[in-house]
Amino acid sequence: MGTSRILHTMLRVGDLQRSISFYTRLLGMNLLRTTDRPEQQYTLAFVGYGTNPEHAELELTYNYGVEQYEIGTAYGHIAIGVEDVHGTCDAIKAAGGKVTREAGPVKGGTTVIAFVQDPDGYKIELIERKA
Repeated sequence: MGTSRILHTMLRVGDLQRSISFYTRLLGMNLLRTTDRPEQQYTLAFVGYGTNPEHAELELTYNYGVEQYEIGTAYGHIAIGVEDVHGTCDAIKAAGGKVTREAGPVKGGTTVIAFVQDPDGYKIELIERKA
């Protein structure tokens, strides 16, 4: 396979601006690009900490008129490495975000993790990675 790599993960969202705000303001990602396809009735926004191919991106897909999705039992979470999980959780809560598992060591280990939830209910694991 040579230089194969994951380019992006797509999430369907019910309010594109709300999701862009969450991923950029609360998680510090950049809005990389958007594409509006009125004839096909959807809009895409790509967010991330860098661009393909060096960094994987998140593709946020808004389908016109669909405000909510069932996440289903197969979805797990997106993992993001951050320098300070406690500080990141504090900032997310201060901005009105939802922390579903407070910062602390993973069960049976020492790695500090937390879980937050985006506006559509997608779980995001924060994993402490010191610089």
